[in-house]
Amino acid sequence: QVRLVESGGDSVQAGGSLRLSCVASGDTYSRKCVGWFRQAPGKEREGVSSIYTGDSREHYADSVKGRFTISQDSAKNTVYLQMNNLKPEDSATYYCAAKPPGYCGDWTTFEHWGQGTQVTVSS
Repeated sequence: QVRLVESGGDSVQAGGSLRLSCVASGDTYSRKCVGWFRQAPGKEREGVSSIYTGDSREHYADSVKGRFTISQDSAKNTVYLQMNNLKPEDSATYYCAAKPPGYCGDWTTFEHWGQGTQVTVSS
């Protein structure tokens, strides 16, 4: 069973930056898709970014392109989400998720989920 633990959420002012971390354990996937999702109160969960750990191919939602960067440290089994120029509309609980190798840009098929970390951006 894959276990995912997120960290790095915080409260920041608009224009600020945060880096979220997602540490995976217990998985047998030598390569996998890891994604970041977010859900704001009263809204549906949405995909933010994803990466294939095999070749680091990245996918981004249009709303975060140019501001967020996903990356990985394979030695630490950790995926990061660097978030710059944060906006109040980025406020949400951010979740890390994983699935076996495939098209990592399909955000509807992620199987394993973390508990989330809260990001609050004030104006």
